[in-house]
Amino acid sequence: MIHPNLAIRHESIADILKADRMERNDHETRQYLEARAFYAKLLAASGRSSDPRIEQAFRTVPREHFLPPGPWRIFVGNRLGEAYIETPSADPIHLYQNVLVALDEKKGLNNGQPSLHATWFSAVLPKPGEDAVHIGAGRGYYSAILSALVSPNGSVTAYEIDKRLALAAREHLARFERVRVVNTDAVTSELPKADVIYVNAGITSLPLKWIQALRLGGRLIFPWRPKERIGVALLLTKREIGIQVDMIGFASFVSCIGASDEKALSAAPDVDAVRQIRSLQLTSQQKPDDSAVVIYKNIWFSRADISDPSSGCGH
Repeated sequence: MIHPNLAIRHESIADILKADRMERNDHETRQYLEARAFYAKLLAASGRSSDPRIEQAFRTVPREHFLPPGPWRIFVGNRLGEAYIETPSADPIHLYQNVLVALDEKKGLNNGQPSLHATWFSAVLPKPGEDAVHIGAGRGYYSAILSALVSPNGSVTAYEIDKRLALAAREHLARFERVRVVNTDAVTSELPKADVIYVNAGITSLPLKWIQALRLGGRLIFPWRPKERIGVALLLTKREIGIQVDMIGFASFVSCIGASDEKALSAAPDVDAVRQIRSLQLTSQQKPDDSAVVIYKNIWFSRADISDPSSGCGH
């Protein structure tokens, strides 16, 4: 059963599913739909999702419609190196696995790992009616998932700095309701007010503008790379008493242009120090104190909880 709030309400997706069935015989259709259903169930389980809409969104949005034509190049990486292997054919059934698919192999750009995104969506929990900003939208696949999760009545503003990728995303997302693709630099732009900011580009120095764009109760999730060999996912939640920070796990993304200058750091932390971070402070409201882990010009990360009065955090 399709959840009434999900993106299946978009005529384009219903048409896509119908076209898929017309191009296949009954056996192929069954195998294809089973693969999509298992893919979605696997991702929801790996992300420990408490929201059944996340599984439904991954089942509903066709991954192949947000990728270049197949056959596709699948990323394989381990401690011995990195490589790509090609799928045996252009049958999209090959895409319904927890794999990275090349968008631009020469630049090392891939369609992100589905299990990582399932985990992030489970952490940030987009809700129907919320306004979301997606930074680093690529060709739009995860923007489409985000759109499914904020529908009905929610919106997605998707930023992509690469002109070619932005054009592809705009084409793929054209029939999605309340989705806008912007081909510009999200670091220097004024973001619209948002309940969710979902960042898919590696950040060293978090732009103050992004924090200011968050509404009360808003969540910002991003891959933070304070040091060459450290990449973690941080979730910021804007509460009345301060900005809470939770580490979601490890993550690695292509660097975000304009927000990747390690010189902006007071000192690069180690992993143990990163694990101690509990809150983010605005320097204009609270000067760094002994609880500071990392200090930037306008913000600093603290090991003090936002409800801890001993450090002055949250006041």
